[in-house]
Amino acid sequence: MMTDSLAALVAEVRQCRLCAEQLPHGPRPVFQIQPSATVLVAAQAPGRRVHDTGIPFNDPSGERLRDWMGIDKGTFYDAERVAILPMGFCYPGKGKSGDLPPIPRCASTWRQALLDHLINLRLTLVIGQYAHRWHLPQAGTTLTETVRHWREYSPGAMPLPHPSPRNNGWLRNNLWFEKELVPVLRRRVKSALIGPT
Repeated sequence: MMTDSLAALVAEVRQCRLCAEQLPHGPRPVFQIQPSATVLVAAQAPGRRVHDTGIPFNDPSGERLRDWMGIDKGTFYDAERVAILPMGFCYPGKGKSGDLPPIPRCASTWRQALLDHLINLRLTLVIGQYAHRWHLPQAGTTLTETVRHWREYSPGAMPLPHPSPRNNGWLRNNLWFEKELVPVLRRRVKSALIGPT
């Protein structure tokens, strides 16, 4: 259950219009948070389908991410267990080669205040280069370098590529990811959700 201060903050974020002029489809912050969550999905920004539905990762990226994590939709959308805070809460629009990057003002305005309420976190999934830069100060110069060196980060943080179908080529070129990292990811997610066994 949310504390009064978190509930007030969430209400304020959901009404945010700071970037309205930069958002071609208008503001619609999409995220989920409860202070009891033990897993954080720190992602990029919502896509168009997520913007339309208001449900985080309600798209093929979400299906792949849940498969990597080894959990079902019920668990993923249980805010008491899984928090989902993208670097930008609103869909930034389409660019030449995919969605535009998250608008930095979102993270600088809201992110730390929300993260401060996640007092029970055991595992943070750090998805994509923008989240890598925020959550992993020692991140490599490229996404591939950061993810390839996943063992060098604390057990409480796992760098991942974005699960978008646009990254199918990356996954084909980096077969070690699903062979080596994903099984460990599933074990860490399970442990974080149920506690040490």
